[in-house]
Amino acid sequence: MSDTTPQTGLLSRLHRSLIPIEDLANLLAAIAILLLMVLGVMQIGLRTIFNTPITGYIDLVELSMASMAFLGAAYCQRLGAHIRMELLVGRLRGRPLWATEIFATSVAMIIIGVLIWYGAGHFLRSYTLGDTTIDAEYPVWPSKLLVPVAFSIWFLRLAIQLFGSIRMFADPSREPIAVVTVKDVADQAQDEIHEVMGDSADQADDVDKGAAQ
Repeated sequence: MSDTTPQTGLLSRLHRSLIPIEDLANLLAAIAILLLMVLGVMQIGLRTIFNTPITGYIDLVELSMASMAFLGAAYCQRLGAHIRMELLVGRLRGRPLWATEIFATSVAMIIIGVLIWYGAGHFLRSYTLGDTTIDAEYPVWPSKLLVPVAFSIWFLRLAIQLFGSIRMFADPSREPIAVVTVKDVADQAQDEIHEVMGDSADQADDVDKGAAQ
Protein backbone atom coordinates (compact mmCIF):
# COMPACT_ATOMS: atom_id res chain seq x y z
CA MET A 1 0.00 0.00 0.00
CA SER A 2 1.45 3.36 -0.99
CA ASP A 3 1.63 6.16 1.55
CA THR A 4 0.21 9.04 -0.49
CA THR A 5 -1.86 11.06 1.97
CA PRO A 6 -2.04 14.87 1.51
CA GLN A 7 0.09 15.31 4.64
CA THR A 8 2.77 13.03 3.21
CA GLY A 9 2.71 14.86 -0.12
CA LEU A 10 3.11 18.23 1.61
CA LEU A 11 5.94 16.94 3.79
CA SER A 12 7.75 15.53 0.77
CA ARG A 13 7.33 18.78 -1.17
CA LEU A 14 8.64 20.85 1.72
CA HIS A 15 11.57 18.47 2.10
CA ARG A 16 12.48 18.69 -1.58
CA SER A 17 11.93 22.44 -1.76
CA LEU A 18 14.45 23.08 0.99
CA ILE A 19 17.16 20.87 -0.54
CA PRO A 20 18.34 23.40 -3.20
CA ILE A 21 18.59 26.14 -0.56
CA GLU A 22 20.66 23.89 1.71
CA ASP A 23 22.86 22.83 -1.19
CA LEU A 24 23.45 26.47 -2.18
CA ALA A 25 24.33 27.46 1.39
CA ASN A 26 26.73 24.53 1.65
CA LEU A 27 28.28 25.48 -1.70
CA LEU A 28 28.84 29.03 -0.47
CA ALA A 29 30.53 27.64 2.65
CA ALA A 30 32.80 25.50 0.47
CA ILE A 31 33.63 28.51 -1.73
CA ALA A 32 34.46 30.54 1.39
CA ILE A 33 36.87 27.81 2.52
CA LEU A 34 38.49 27.71 -0.93
CA LEU A 35 38.87 31.49 -1.07
CA LEU A 36 40.37 31.51 2.42
CA MET A 37 42.94 28.93 1.33
CA VAL A 38 43.79 31.01 -1.73
CA LEU A 39 44.02 34.12 0.43
CA GLY A 40 46.36 32.32 2.81
CA VAL A 41 48.66 31.29 -0.04
CA MET A 42 48.67 34.85 -1.38
CA GLN A 43 49.42 36.20 2.09
CA ILE A 44 52.43 33.91 2.48
CA GLY A 45 53.69 34.60 -1.05
CA LEU A 46 53.33 38.37 -0.87
CA ARG A 47 54.84 38.54 2.58
CA THR A 48 57.77 36.27 1.71
CA ILE A 49 58.64 37.59 -1.74
CA PHE A 50 57.62 41.25 -1.67
CA ASN A 51 57.30 41.86 2.09
CA THR A 52 53.85 43.35 1.46
CA PRO A 53 51.22 41.39 3.41
CA ILE A 54 47.54 41.72 2.53
CA THR A 55 45.94 44.60 4.40
CA GLY A 56 43.45 43.37 6.97
CA TYR A 57 44.23 39.66 6.40
CA ILE A 58 43.38 38.72 9.98
CA ASP A 59 40.13 40.68 9.75
CA LEU A 60 39.15 38.86 6.57
CA VAL A 61 39.81 35.51 8.22
CA GLU A 62 37.65 36.45 11.20
CA LEU A 63 34.81 37.66 8.97
CA SER A 64 34.85 34.41 6.96
CA MET A 65 34.45 32.19 10.02
CA ALA A 66 30.66 32.54 10.18
CA SER A 67 30.14 31.35 6.59
CA MET A 68 32.36 28.31 7.05
CA ALA A 69 30.95 27.36 10.44
CA PHE A 70 27.20 27.82 9.93
CA LEU A 71 26.15 27.83 6.26
CA GLY A 72 26.58 24.06 5.92
CA ALA A 73 24.75 23.16 9.14
CA ALA A 74 21.34 22.51 7.55
CA TYR A 75 22.96 20.43 4.81
CA CYS A 76 24.68 18.27 7.41
CA GLN A 77 21.45 18.01 9.39
CA ARG A 78 19.64 16.67 6.33
CA LEU A 79 22.28 13.99 5.75
CA GLY A 80 22.83 13.25 9.44
CA ALA A 81 26.54 13.76 8.83
CA HIS A 82 28.88 14.69 11.71
CA ILE A 83 26.02 16.27 13.60
CA ARG A 84 24.30 13.34 15.33
CA MET A 85 25.09 11.06 18.25
CA GLU A 86 24.08 7.58 17.08
CA LEU A 87 25.60 5.40 19.80
CA LEU A 88 22.19 5.29 21.48
CA VAL A 89 19.88 6.07 18.57
CA GLY A 90 21.39 3.31 16.46
CA ARG A 91 20.21 0.71 18.99
CA LEU A 92 16.58 1.89 19.02
CA ARG A 93 13.77 0.72 16.76
CA GLY A 94 10.13 1.59 16.25
CA ARG A 95 8.37 4.11 18.44
CA PRO A 96 11.23 4.45 20.99
CA LEU A 97 13.49 5.56 18.13
CA TRP A 98 11.05 8.15 16.82
CA ALA A 99 10.19 9.37 20.31
CA THR A 100 13.90 10.00 20.85
CA GLU A 101 14.11 11.80 17.51
CA ILE A 102 11.10 13.97 18.40
CA PHE A 103 12.64 14.92 21.76
CA ALA A 104 16.11 15.65 20.35
CA THR A 105 14.75 17.63 17.40
CA SER A 106 12.44 19.67 19.65
CA VAL A 107 15.33 20.59 21.95
CA ALA A 108 17.47 21.51 18.94
CA MET A 109 14.71 23.74 17.57
CA ILE A 110 14.45 25.60 20.88
CA ILE A 111 18.20 26.19 20.99
CA ILE A 112 18.42 27.26 17.34
CA GLY A 113 15.37 29.51 17.76
CA VAL A 114 17.04 31.32 20.66
CA LEU A 115 20.26 31.70 18.63
CA ILE A 116 18.30 33.10 15.68
CA TRP A 117 16.66 35.69 17.95
CA TYR A 118 19.89 36.88 19.55
CA GLY A 119 21.85 36.56 16.29
CA ALA A 120 19.37 38.86 14.56
CA GLY A 121 19.69 41.31 17.43
CA HIS A 122 23.49 41.35 17.13
CA PHE A 123 23.19 41.92 13.38
CA LEU A 124 20.76 44.85 13.78
CA ARG A 125 22.94 46.43 16.44
CA SER A 126 26.07 46.04 14.29
CA TYR A 127 24.31 47.44 11.21
CA THR A 128 22.82 50.38 13.11
CA LEU A 129 26.08 51.35 14.80
CA GLY A 130 28.24 50.77 11.72
CA ASP A 131 30.45 48.29 13.58
CA THR A 132 33.79 47.54 11.88
CA THR A 133 36.85 45.39 12.46
CA ILE A 134 39.67 46.87 14.53
CA ASP A 135 42.50 46.76 11.99
CA ALA A 136 41.21 47.37 8.45
CA GLU A 137 37.79 48.66 9.57
CA TYR A 138 35.81 46.29 7.36
CA PRO A 139 32.05 46.30 8.12
CA VAL A 140 31.08 43.45 10.44
CA TRP A 141 27.34 43.25 9.79
CA PRO A 142 27.51 40.98 6.67
CA SER A 143 29.24 38.32 8.73
CA LYS A 144 26.76 38.68 11.59
CA LEU A 145 23.84 38.51 9.15
CA LEU A 146 24.97 35.04 8.07
CA VAL A 147 24.27 33.65 11.55
CA PRO A 148 20.47 34.20 11.66
CA VAL A 149 20.17 33.38 7.95
CA ALA A 150 22.04 30.07 8.24
CA PHE A 151 20.28 29.16 11.48
CA SER A 152 16.88 29.95 9.93
CA ILE A 153 17.57 27.41 7.18
CA TRP A 154 18.67 24.96 9.86
CA PHE A 155 15.49 25.66 11.85
CA LEU A 156 13.33 24.90 8.80
CA ARG A 157 15.16 21.61 8.28
CA LEU A 158 14.64 20.69 11.93
CA ALA A 159 10.93 21.54 11.66
CA ILE A 160 10.53 19.29 8.62
CA GLN A 161 12.36 16.47 10.38
CA LEU A 162 10.21 16.96 13.48
CA PHE A 163 6.99 16.49 11.52
CA GLY A 164 8.56 13.54 9.73
CA SER A 165 9.45 11.94 13.07
CA ILE A 166 5.95 12.57 14.45
CA ARG A 167 4.52 10.87 11.37
CA MET A 168 6.78 7.85 11.90
CA PHE A 169 5.96 7.73 15.61
CA ALA A 170 2.26 7.51 14.74
CA ASP A 171 2.92 4.58 12.40
CA PRO A 172 6.49 3.16 12.33
CA SER A 173 5.59 0.90 9.39
CA ARG A 174 5.39 3.86 7.00
CA GLU A 175 8.13 4.72 4.57
CA PRO A 176 10.44 7.33 6.17
CA ILE A 177 10.17 10.75 4.55
CA ALA A 178 12.27 13.82 5.44
CA VAL A 179 13.94 12.09 8.39
CA VAL A 180 17.44 10.81 9.01
CA THR A 181 17.65 7.03 9.15
CA VAL A 182 20.54 5.06 10.64
CA LYS A 183 22.41 3.33 7.82
CA ASP A 184 25.22 0.83 7.67
CA VAL A 185 28.63 1.58 6.16
CA ALA A 186 27.68 0.35 2.67
CA ASP A 187 24.57 2.54 2.51
CA GLN A 188 26.50 5.56 3.75
CA ALA A 189 29.12 4.99 1.06
CA GLN A 190 26.39 4.83 -1.60
CA ASP A 191 24.86 8.08 -0.35
CA GLU A 192 28.24 9.81 -0.46
CA ILE A 193 28.76 8.58 -4.04
CA HIS A 194 25.38 9.97 -5.08
CA GLU A 195 26.18 13.31 -3.41
CA VAL A 196 29.52 13.58 -5.20
CA MET A 197 27.96 12.63 -8.55
CA GLY A 198 25.20 15.20 -8.01
CA ASP A 199 22.33 12.70 -8.27
CA SER A 200 18.93 13.84 -7.09
CA ALA A 201 17.08 11.95 -4.40
CA ASP A 202 14.85 10.24 -6.98
CA GLN A 203 17.80 9.23 -9.14
CA ALA A 204 19.62 7.83 -6.13
CA ASP A 205 16.60 5.78 -5.12
CA ASP A 206 16.19 4.42 -8.66
CA VAL A 207 19.85 3.41 -8.82
CA ASP A 208 19.73 1.71 -5.43
CA LYS A 209 16.52 -0.15 -6.30
CA GLY A 210 17.95 -1.25 -9.63
CA ALA A 211 21.08 -2.55 -7.90
CA ALA A 212 18.98 -4.44 -5.38
CA GLN A 213 16.98 -6.12 -8.16
